[in-house]
Amino acid sequence: QLQQAIKLLQLSNLELTDYVEQELERNPLLEPSNEDGQPDRGEQGDGDSETYLDNASKTEAGGDIEPAPLTVSEDTAPPAPEGDLDTDYDNVYADESKADRANDTAAAEAGPQSSSSDWQSSKTSSGGSFDGEGSFESTLTKELDLKEHLTEQLSVAISSERERFIGAYLIDQLTEAGYLTETLEESSDRLGVPIEELELLLAKLQTFEPTGVFARDLKECLTLQLIEKDRFDPVMALFLENLELFARRELSKLLKVCDIDEEDLTSLLEDVRNCDPKPGHAFGAEPIQPIVPDVFVRNKIDGGWAIELNTETLPRVLVNSQYYAEVASRSRDKETKTYLTDCLANANWLVKSLDQRARTILKVSTEIVRQQDGFLTHGVSHLRPLNLKTVADAISMHESTVSRVTSNKYMGTTRGIFELKYFFSSSIASTSGGDAYSAESVRHRIKDLIAQEDTKKILSDDRIVALLKDEGIDIARRTVAKYREALNIPSSVQRRREKKAFA
Repeated sequence: QLQQAIKLLQLSNLELTDYVEQELERNPLLEPSNEDGQPDRGEQGDGDSETYLDNASKTEAGGDIEPAPLTVSEDTAPPAPEGDLDTDYDNVYADESKADRANDTAAAEAGPQSSSSDWQSSKTSSGGSFDGEGSFESTLTKELDLKEHLTEQLSVAISSERERFIGAYLIDQLTEAGYLTETLEESSDRLGVPIEELELLLAKLQTFEPTGVFARDLKECLTLQLIEKDRFDPVMALFLENLELFARRELSKLLKVCDIDEEDLTSLLEDVRNCDPKPGHAFGAEPIQPIVPDVFVRNKIDGGWAIELNTETLPRVLVNSQYYAEVASRSRDKETKTYLTDCLANANWLVKSLDQRARTILKVSTEIVRQQDGFLTHGVSHLRPLNLKTVADAISMHESTVSRVTSNKYMGTTRGIFELKYFFSSSIASTSGGDAYSAESVRHRIKDLIAQEDTKKILSDDRIVALLKDEGIDIARRTVAKYREALNIPSSVQRRREKKAFA
């Protein structure tokens, strides 16, 4: 149980929900509870009926006297109105056509049997029925994935059974993005089909939607889409042949190779950006799971911060002791009693562990907020260096426990949602010997300096080191280079080339 408790502590809220649901299915003594701590057993139809009948009997016994219902027989005419009406029963439907009146007269003469048959025929002709046929649910369809979408097109566009078989094989070789995973030579060897036949079939398959599928590389994927948009010409072909130059930010060399100017390059880039490098992701993509905070931090009216758990992410379970006592009293064999005892122990352990987990998360989060008050108030530039040991010592917990608590847990603040581990970062010394700086705040400062640099004065790593030291941050050049690369910011040489090309 200790190992399970440790595992429970580091589970995310989604993983915890799945774990508790499995325990509810496995353990008959566990049952879900609602926010009031009462068993959540869903709707109880019989109970509701009894309550309704009981209320009705009270009304009959001595409650409010209900008015007697008005009974109208065939021989009883409706009560006459107090005043004269400006019409009579014969011309209420003045807009009724002669054909309608003739049909009504014929139906009246035919009697009730005709009315019944008319009802049956109208029900049949309407296209709907009461037995579930033609219901809304029967019209629903699940979303097609990429391979199902392409298989449908294959059955329509290709008539040859041989080509359909080969096409189905090639569909199975596609990645989720829509690219072929093996070469035509490999497919030819596997299927025993001439490579020329595969090339002809591949040309047909590459006309399928979405445009760009069955490509063998990025260049071919972009080419297929640009051809469809009528944006493919010799200059574009030359540009796609030298995409690696653009990736390396060697724009001046790219301009020379393609024999174009900056304006032409901008137009080419715009056309390429309008293409989808992963066309297959438009079908059957996994839905993005939103991040749900485990803890909320809000401003208090009188100052400070209010920290509270997100109760929506906390599974609630109860131990049904009454059911245990009832079943245990009827059990005679030792095996059944042992099973019930184990179920009761596991149920009690789970309830206790869930409560302890919630308390531990709240305790750790409260200390993090206390340590990072400057970040919550002023932003990332005031993020303090913090390690697990500091928090563990402050709340009298083991460092490994704090590490498990901060894994896969998120905090919702006024500045956004952050993983608890975000608040832990290494320290960078101060040149004045004062308080150290957080590595995350230094990375943020480097990003700001580069974003604000003059196009004519690109900041080198050495220059960034000098600027940071002027601000009191003692940092080495290699550390600046490491942080810059982690932020996906190119070197000063590459940035200078890029800004010259687009100046």
